[in-house]
Amino acid sequence: MNKVGPSLAGIVGSKSDSVSGFDFSAGMKEANVTWDDANLDMFLANPVGFVHGTKMFVNLPGEPDRQNVIAYLNTLKK
Repeated sequence: MNKVGPSLAGIVGSKSDSVSGFDFSAGMKEANVTWDDANLDMFLANPVGFVHGTKMFVNLPGEPDRQNVIAYLNTLKK
């Protein structure tokens, strides 16, 4: 279900604006990023630096936290 952000179920391996029913920012629509582990890591560390114009306002500065989130997202692959 999409609320503040898009549903992240199945996000790994998908394109940056591919979740239907969510109104992505222009920056995210133009980013053309495929969400693999490396791109997720860079985005979670510095969302605005990785995708200029993103609506994402929270970062995860700690590498262990990012790696835990990415590992979890990998369990949600469709």
